Amino acid sequence: MNPDLRRERDAASFNPELLTYVLDGGISNTRRRREIENQILSDPGFQQPNVNFLSRGERYDAAVKKSAYMVQKLRDFSISDPDEILWFKRLQLSSFVEPAGLNFSMFIPTLVNLGTPAQQEKWLLPSQELQIIGTYAQTELGHGTHLRGLETTATYDPETQEFIINSPTVTSIKWWPGGLGKTSNHAIVLAQLITQGKRYGLHAFIVPIREIGTHKPLPGITIGDIGPKFGYDEMDNGYLKMDNYRIPRENMLMKYAQVKPDGTYVKPVSNKLTYGTMVFIRSFLVSAAAQALSKACTIAIRYSAVRHQSEITPGEPEPQILDFQTQQYKLFPLLATAYAFQFVGAYMKTTYLRVNEDISQGDLSELPELHALTAGLKAFATWTANAAIEACRMACGGHGYSHCSGLPNLYVNFTPSCTFEGENTVMMLQTARYLMKSYEQVRAGKLVGGMVSYLNDLPSQRIQPQQVAGRPTAVDISSPDSLVEAYRLRAASLVEIAAKNLQAEVSHRRSREVAWNLTSVDLVRATEAHCHFVVVKLFAEKLPQIQEKPIQAVLRNLCLLYSLYGISQQAGDFLQGGILTGSQITQVRQRIKELLTVIRPDAVALVDAFDYRDETLGSVLGRYDGNVYENMFEWAKNSPLNKTEVHESFHKYLKPMQSKL
Repeated sequence: MNPDLRRERDAASFNPELLTYVLDGGISNTRRRREIENQILSDPGFQQPNVNFLSRGERYDAAVKKSAYMVQKLRDFSISDPDEILWFKRLQLSSFVEPAGLNFSMFIPTLVNLGTPAQQEKWLLPSQELQIIGTYAQTELGHGTHLRGLETTATYDPETQEFIINSPTVTSIKWWPGGLGKTSNHAIVLAQLITQGKRYGLHAFIVPIREIGTHKPLPGITIGDIGPKFGYDEMDNGYLKMDNYRIPRENMLMKYAQVKPDGTYVKPVSNKLTYGTMVFIRSFLVSAAAQALSKACTIAIRYSAVRHQSEITPGEPEPQILDFQTQQYKLFPLLATAYAFQFVGAYMKTTYLRVNEDISQGDLSELPELHALTAGLKAFATWTANAAIEACRMACGGHGYSHCSGLPNLYVNFTPSCTFEGENTVMMLQTARYLMKSYEQVRAGKLVGGMVSYLNDLPSQRIQPQQVAGRPTAVDISSPDSLVEAYRLRAASLVEIAAKNLQAEVSHRRSREVAWNLTSVDLVRATEAHCHFVVVKLFAEKLPQIQEKPIQAVLRNLCLLYSLYGISQQAGDFLQGGILTGSQITQVRQRIKELLTVIRPDAVALVDAFDYRDETLGSVLGRYDGNVYENMFEWAKNSPLNKTEVHESFHKYLKPMQSKL
């Protein structure tokens, strides 16, 4: 063990094991997760070469092998619980970097959400065992988040009782689905339903795309890999073109919407039910953001405790770079954010399961807010985590640029989250529509519930700036609950500003669509404020649930740091809204520096509590034992370029040049 890390752990004010139990949702979950991880680590079948030294084709091959082996082992170990499957995969995979990943994350959930019992009986078990390997084909070459613009058609033919799936244009070619290029043999295709000469919008269809056994594309199917990307080298993101391709009527997922044999359309209770899979994935992405960011923080903070550089006092030994206030200011707010997203992710999972159960019982009352919350928080969390991972990489200095740090792979594999399952700006504007609708309901004298209930108090918040000037407000910057109130006021203020600006544009231009575009910057700001309020609120509400006082104390410090840092970054909103005064903003910034000092002794223990095995982190810099430099040297020696003392290129290109000397 590196002596610096040993001292850090000995100096912690709490037992990180107890905090791990909190993050896992209880000691029994921690024990079961570790049991599953140990099963993997003791199995030689899961051992693999360092992917950083493999070509893209080799990485894909290794990933497919691992996917197949994983499914076999899940069966052998009788693991079927969704959480346990996630723990099983977490040790080997990051996010969705798995060729068969969409089979489990999107194909199967869509089948469960939208399929009839008969359809589930036909396709569910084979897909769970990878006899059917499914993907989810929604995005097209020319259209993504704008679902109404998708061009793929599914035209019903009552004479044969078949749907004719067609890609009528180049821009209608399905593009980007993971696993589509080479792995999948089925796809859930989102297409514009046409029956009896009428269009009924997007519906989901199960489309066989490759022949079982030979894996060759079926007649009428043009399919392939879209080529190298920014990251995700293991994933065969693909394209799919369908030329008047016929599938049976029974391949339309008909739990809600239906097409009768004669072509009669039976509409669902709500059109939003068609997008249940996207809601599921968006809710999951908040937890994925927490996981990715917590990994980055673990690497950067452990390395900052090991790395010694420069001087604070001339002539003294080089200190740990974690002792520099600037390094703490870079990393500790990100650590606080990682914890905040952990708790928000757990809330989103619980909320999704609860609302989904209500929907199955016919209660759709909370569906609109669930759509709005998952869209907004997906964007808020992924944008934040994406920037934070890169900040962690740069905080590691030059060594953070090396793949041995684990941070480049972490960044490039997480960054697609900002655009898949809905481009983030569009997601923010979807949530804004819900906020504007809720605001209009309040203005009409109705009460709204859920996370937007703060809008019910709008009249009391319409304080003119001159009334606020010169007098402090009641916000206590040392109280998490008081800071929740400050964020509530900010959200309400920005929602109202956006609503009034929107109405002014509507009155001036007489077109809500044009007005919406001209107010979209305000609308995104309002959504960001709403999401920020939700995160602060959920973090603060977690604190009273913690029984162990040392754990509660350290989490309270993180909650304060997260909340105050957000205020410092958005000080103009709090000043303009009359929520805080200039002197209070000064106090906020001073309190942040004090919290950095308070959190410093616990920083390593806080990342230890995430309980990532070295195999999961995939980082030399973030090793638990802190023995960084010896292992960096060993890692470098494994580079394929070092297999020979003299590379063949010397003899081919350089030696002839030198022979002329």
